[in-house]
Amino acid sequence: MPRPHGGKLIDRKINKDLSEQDLPTIEINTNLSEDIDNIANGVFSPLKGFLCRNDLENVITDKRLESDTPWTIPILLDFSKEELQDIKEGDTVLLTNKENGTIATIDIEEIYSIDKKTLAKKVYGTTDDAHPGVANVFSMKENLLGGTISLYKTKPSAFENYNLSPKETRFLFKEKGWKDVVAFQTRNPPHIGHEYVQKTALTFVDGIFINPIIGKKKKGDFKDEVILESYNTLMKHHYLKERAVMSILRTSMKYAGPREAIHHAIMRKNFGCTHFIVGRDHAGVGDYYGPYDAHDMFSEFPDLGIAPVFFRSFSRCTKCDSVVNDKICPHDQKYHINFSGKKIRELLINGEIPSEDMMRKEVAETILKFKQPFVE
Repeated sequence: MPRPHGGKLIDRKINKDLSEQDLPTIEINTNLSEDIDNIANGVFSPLKGFLCRNDLENVITDKRLESDTPWTIPILLDFSKEELQDIKEGDTVLLTNKENGTIATIDIEEIYSIDKKTLAKKVYGTTDDAHPGVANVFSMKENLLGGTISLYKTKPSAFENYNLSPKETRFLFKEKGWKDVVAFQTRNPPHIGHEYVQKTALTFVDGIFINPIIGKKKKGDFKDEVILESYNTLMKHHYLKERAVMSILRTSMKYAGPREAIHHAIMRKNFGCTHFIVGRDHAGVGDYYGPYDAHDMFSEFPDLGIAPVFFRSFSRCTKCDSVVNDKICPHDQKYHINFSGKKIRELLINGEIPSEDMMRKEVAETILKFKQPFVE
């Protein structure tokens, strides 16, 4: 099992009552409350809080923290001038979120600002506000707070039964006797291609950690409960119980392509995984990134501490009568059935079950039990 990223699993959860503390209080959005939870539980190790300026500038220019630890996605806390009235560096501020029941504090080390166009261009490779990640950057408030957080309270989520912390997954993998664990990041229900990728990778390790992202998604994405139920169905019927586990990851998709692929790998390393599956156009959106840009970026990080498992294009070959990739199948494309997410969606929207060349019947039936499986 790999050491946590940066060498230590961060724990910023504090068992203390803050009711008698007279602190300035700011209500934060749900995405920020999830960032706080991921910092506090060690998912974002080695971060102890939101980035200060030096770390941020290193991340956007060099893809590393000031300590030279690989890090590619800025974790930032933004506030308006009005919210920061009478608040200064050195203060402790109470951060709350009603939806998640978050009660946390930040010890403010630095209050600063940054050029949003520079941030967007460096992280997303574009300043086009049609890109959802860029749009989020441009909608940020003008001030950033850097400093260490402490999480005092949060309430159980709707999917709490699936919510394991890095400390818990590391214990679970050890109990199962898994030394080599491959992680699979997903934001969609599984089709036959996903199953092929997972089982191919699983062949060479002790277990697979299926880790769906739960949180804010763009319009047209599958809803969280649909993803979880469809994977439950697949695992029940087509996986060995002693070789596969599933746990959620509460965070928003950034759609940052190659940079986000590295970030996804780091988080799974903190969960205790030794390998991470990287597919075609990982964490991409639209045509902003090349299909294998994420594969290429891993070569910049020989010290990442988790091994990427690359998969290129794959399809079902009617000649081979199996799922194949571009390294093993000699047959013409006319014999290939591609796993088109768009086509699968269209069939499901029309209440139709995709062929078993594309998706397990049990999985499709699970999805169709939902009146509206997509984010509107």
